[in-house]
Amino acid sequence: MRSRYVAYTLSRNDYLLATWHPRTRPPRIDPDRTPVRWLGLKIRRVEAGTPQDHEGIVEFVARYKIGGRAHRLHETSRFVKEDGRWFYLDAVTLD
Repeated sequence: MRSRYVAYTLSRNDYLLATWHPRTRPPRIDPDRTPVRWLGLKIRRVEAGTPQDHEGIVEFVARYKIGGRAHRLHETSRFVKEDGRWFYLDAVTLD
């Protein structure tokens, strides 16, 4: 989860696609034309996701600014592990 957040802050769409599960991954991520200033990530809850698990859930809040106005993304994301690698599967937005 943290590595995907950093990828968003650096506009590393290649990394985001590489860590997105093929079943739910979009064909591409278009570059964001609106400048976003990421302010921080707070992990609220983690379920599973240990080296022995094959699924995991992360609830988080990511704060950011667009045009000087603050926003937050509160989400629960699901991850699955295949061949020893974790992939983002999908999410539910909470607020």
